[in-house]
Amino acid sequence: MRKILLMGNPNVGKSVIFSRLTGVDVIASNYPGTTVEYTCGRMRLGDELFQIIDVPGTYDLNPSSPAEEVAVKMINQGDVIINVVDSTNLERNLNLTLQLLKKRKPMVIALNLWDETRHIGIFIDAERLQRILKVPVVPTCAITGEGIKELVAQLPYASLDSFEYDEDRRWEKVGEIVSQVQKITHRHHTFLERLEDLSIKPITGLPLALVTLVVVFSIIRFIGEGMIGLVFEPLFEKLWAPLLMHLSNLLGSGFLHDVLIGKLVEGQIDFVESLGLLTTGLFVPLAAVLPYVFSFYLVLSFLEDSGYLPRLAVLVDNVMHRLGLHGLAIIPMMLGLGCNVPGAMATRVLETKRERFISATLMAIAVPCMAQNAMVMGLVGRYGAKGLGLVFGTLLIVWVSLGFLLNRFSKGESPEIFVEIPPYRMPYWKALLKKLWMRIRGFTRGAIPFVLMGVFITNIFYSLGIIQFIGKLTSPVITGVLGLPQNAVGALIIGFLRKDVAVGMLVPLGLSFSQLVIASVVLTMYFPCVATFAILMKELGIKDMIKSVIIMISSSLMVGGLLNLIL
Repeated sequence: MRKILLMGNPNVGKSVIFSRLTGVDVIASNYPGTTVEYTCGRMRLGDELFQIIDVPGTYDLNPSSPAEEVAVKMINQGDVIINVVDSTNLERNLNLTLQLLKKRKPMVIALNLWDETRHIGIFIDAERLQRILKVPVVPTCAITGEGIKELVAQLPYASLDSFEYDEDRRWEKVGEIVSQVQKITHRHHTFLERLEDLSIKPITGLPLALVTLVVVFSIIRFIGEGMIGLVFEPLFEKLWAPLLMHLSNLLGSGFLHDVLIGKLVEGQIDFVESLGLLTTGLFVPLAAVLPYVFSFYLVLSFLEDSGYLPRLAVLVDNVMHRLGLHGLAIIPMMLGLGCNVPGAMATRVLETKRERFISATLMAIAVPCMAQNAMVMGLVGRYGAKGLGLVFGTLLIVWVSLGFLLNRFSKGESPEIFVEIPPYRMPYWKALLKKLWMRIRGFTRGAIPFVLMGVFITNIFYSLGIIQFIGKLTSPVITGVLGLPQNAVGALIIGFLRKDVAVGMLVPLGLSFSQLVIASVVLTMYFPCVATFAILMKELGIKDMIKSVIIMISSSLMVGGLLNLIL
């Protein structure tokens, strides 16, 4: 199968063109021996099936980052190159184009964002550019689909000709080409451009960021609660519960009933408290967690594709530097609010090992995933702002304080932020929904098995008396330092498998307000779930992971003990 490489600078619309060319079944993979991710899909052209590869964005073929190194290596693996060019920044993009032409690979140039050139007063003579470079040049607008059909039609005519120029005078040659094919006319700023200026300046950008975050999490809560109340709870209560009650009567009492159904509450199935594989094991990930994860990734994908996240990264750069990071670290933190697994993987956007260690440790300790947030809200939400404020306020203080300490005692430096800031654009919804589908599919594949495993192991441990034994063994810490009952040790053990299930296990224990707050904070801090642990082990290595775990356990015991003394 021949390979078509989509290559270009970051934020030129490669992913949207990729989505236009490929179907739903796409694969995200790591390049061998690296943590750099790329996406593959397939496209049929005539009778031939091609593999489409969305290569990591690069500005230059003289790599200065792991992503650019991978992009350079992948050139030799491709049969045809589609060079995606940002038409609104022709000069900067042609630097990479001229270098690609030297590789003597069949190539087609996609002049993407063609619609925006008209809006900002830029005219490009595409036909003249084609004659100069001696390769097909196709104006495209990936969001609307303009030019995509013509781009595909030009692939069989991809040119092998090498554009000759003096490498030492490359930028001079770029300037000559731009002067021949591009004209710029005066025009007034649009509303979106004024908004771009406001959202990047600290005096106006920070208030806008706060408003944006409040709106974002209001939308997440609205969509999540709506899906739970209108769709999932009725499905479980009216359709699934009667079937399970019938199965419960058939099984009678005994070990198998306790494993599959769990314990009946007042003769009925309680999907939170029963702790059976078919009750709590399915209800928690599907009905209590999935709606919030869906709504979070929907909103996050919109922020990514609209161009807001790079601006947020620049805004928080000064604060992040005080924590030993730079502004791009806000991305794994926000992803971690959805699920810590992609949050841990997103630490790859950071350049140094030191930054990745600090970012991953802070996220694992003080950034609860949306599934856990949902359960914490259900647990202490009835106490209103007092309960939620104590839990999340404590986690925020821990995040900042621990960041200062890690920055102070971790060796190394934090480089300055270097990020492309694209203009605001309306997202291409097909690509957005495809990305959402991939994330939700990944979550369900990872979450449901671990929840079922957690519920099953809990039932086995309770049946064998292991939970009670560990409770007695650790009672000096659990009851003495943290002020929690011995039964809470079960939640701490299951927290290693699924944090959200662990928080849900606190419900039937009848904890006081202070105990609920302490348990919620400690469960968030003390250890990541096993899925996140596995990813962090891969990303950080064994040595740094052991250091991170020591920090997690010691800080959670310290903070839990302080809360016990204060409350």
